[in-house]
Amino acid sequence: MSRASLDAERRFHDACRAALAVMVEGADEQVVIGENASASGADAEVLGYQLRSRAKGLRELPQAPLFFGRLDFGASGEHAGQSYHVGRLRITEHPAAPPLVVDWRAPVSRAFYQAGADDPQGVDIRRRFGWAPGSLGESADLTSMEDERLGAGEAGSGEIGTGIGAGSRILAGEIERPRVGPMRDIAATIQPEQDALVREGLATSLCVQGAPGTGKTAVGLHRAAYLLYTFPQRIERAGLLVLGPNRTFLSYISAVLPALGESGVRRSTVEELVAHGEVRGYDDEAAAVVKHDVRMAGVLRRALYARVSADGVTEELAVPDGSYRWRVPVAELRRIVGSARDENPPYAVGRERVRSRAVRYIQERAERRGVAVNNVWLQKIGRSRAMSAYVDAVWPRVRPEEVLCQLLSAEGELASAAEGLLGGAEQRAVLWGRPPRSYKSAKWSAADLVLLDEIAGMLDHPEGYGHIVVDEAQDLSPMQARSVARRAAFGSLTVLGDLAQGTTPWAARSWRELLGHLGKPNAPVVPLTTGFRVPAAVVALANRVLERIEVDVPAARSLRRDGELRVESVPDAVDGAVGAVRRALAYEGSIGVIAAERDVARVRDALGAAGVGAAGPEELGARVTVLGAGDAQGLEYDHVVAVEPAAVVEAEERGMERLYVVLTRAVSRLDVVHSRPLPFAAA
Repeated sequence: MSRASLDAERRFHDACRAALAVMVEGADEQVVIGENASASGADAEVLGYQLRSRAKGLRELPQAPLFFGRLDFGASGEHAGQSYHVGRLRITEHPAAPPLVVDWRAPVSRAFYQAGADDPQGVDIRRRFGWAPGSLGESADLTSMEDERLGAGEAGSGEIGTGIGAGSRILAGEIERPRVGPMRDIAATIQPEQDALVREGLATSLCVQGAPGTGKTAVGLHRAAYLLYTFPQRIERAGLLVLGPNRTFLSYISAVLPALGESGVRRSTVEELVAHGEVRGYDDEAAAVVKHDVRMAGVLRRALYARVSADGVTEELAVPDGSYRWRVPVAELRRIVGSARDENPPYAVGRERVRSRAVRYIQERAERRGVAVNNVWLQKIGRSRAMSAYVDAVWPRVRPEEVLCQLLSAEGELASAAEGLLGGAEQRAVLWGRPPRSYKSAKWSAADLVLLDEIAGMLDHPEGYGHIVVDEAQDLSPMQARSVARRAAFGSLTVLGDLAQGTTPWAARSWRELLGHLGKPNAPVVPLTTGFRVPAAVVALANRVLERIEVDVPAARSLRRDGELRVESVPDAVDGAVGAVRRALAYEGSIGVIAAERDVARVRDALGAAGVGAAGPEELGARVTVLGAGDAQGLEYDHVVAVEPAAVVEAEERGMERLYVVLTRAVSRLDVVHSRPLPFAAA
């Protein structure tokens, strides 16, 4: 790397920064022009929204380097002789001018991730740029470059080989950079197998079985960014949703999409997605397990449609029309209900079908008598008091809360709806001991809200999305998965998870079964087993825990040969954790102290007594964080102190899975401190 080349790239970065400033100013001007444009109300609203969104996205871009790579193409092919800088968004001096920086999602950028010695894809030289840690995009922070020569059989003749495994110092340094604060994007470090998943089309649903540290969460978020870039109109029309296991996790990943120039994506937990009310009740594990079981869908359907019946129809329907009465015989009224019920439509749709078919019966007879039938006449017949009374009698209007409250309050109704589906003990587990006076005073549990969402989905279709990214999906219950499926009925899914990290009582042991509940039974399951985050020594230890977990997933492997592992037997695990934290403070980066929930307060107090301040997991960016094992999922720390693994395992039914999660949160160093025998072979 010559000094002159580095200075030239710094000057080019200055030019890019100036061009970006002009782009931001121009976007703001376009908002003013667009708001004053002469257009129809709907068109003006759409145009204004698009312009305001773009201007807002540009203004809110994080301060960061504007490019991380460059592609120099050879003398042949579509891009012969061209050179492109690759960054997180397209930068140009004028909309019609060639870009100074191409977006990492653009088709030409794919070669940056996919080109190799065996398939250069027309690339002569691939350049990576090294920036100072924490750089806000000052050109002086550009400190190094690496060139990889791929063209004309020259691969490997430059400073580096191919990928992290071949010795790229810049790539390795970026991946191993200390983790402090929210999750970072990986646009500069995407590996070929990750890139192939990121660039799958909008119509494709896929499942990523990712071992710890393989970047499955990053793949899902970057695929979301890719779809927003490639299919903007379709995504904006239908929406994109990112589902995570908890608010801490969603806060942790919150900076990734904005850093890639995408804002306005909804982030939610499943609990928030199905929030039909406030959680004020509590289920014991026996009740929660039954309520999350897919058999409850059948119980709820029976309970809802038990309200539909024509048995009470004993008199013909008479609808007044001036001085005349149109009559519908009993047999026809019952036939209408039966035919609508057999078609199995959403409950609200079936109700309107009953009304419209009874109106049609009258319409046919009116036309035979020469009555001038128009929309006003049809609405008068359809909304008449007699017609509405008939519809309410055979297909009553209901609320989800009414249906569930009555089901869980009445032993007889529950027994009828659950016959052949739930056993007696299961019915008693979910039956309310002290029923509320009405659904309005019911104290709903978190599992009840999932059941309410199921009933609401039977009444009518919920709001759907064009694409949903579901992270930590292995912990979804069948009933939660059905809630997601209803919102992706006309869209696609990116399902991310690791069966070995399933920690809920209903966690999936088979992707194929869970994908069926998610409404995408044929989605391909793609394994990611090569880790870039967790050092090899830590992965080797975690694989010993994996041997004790009853799931069929391949063992992980790591390309990281750095990192440290220390397993220490101590008289008291909490005191040992304090000593481990003191040692860790000598290093750069974040420290996560993870213990069984019952030990968290003791660990925090011990650290405080030792003069070490510690935050909770919700405080992103803290130097030392103390958290329970149940809060660790999806998070990562440079140094992890795992406190008393035996206590973590015995705290819950899926304790080995929980321990597997805990051990694989470390990016650089792992200390395991224990006073009791380890629940796995540590040798």
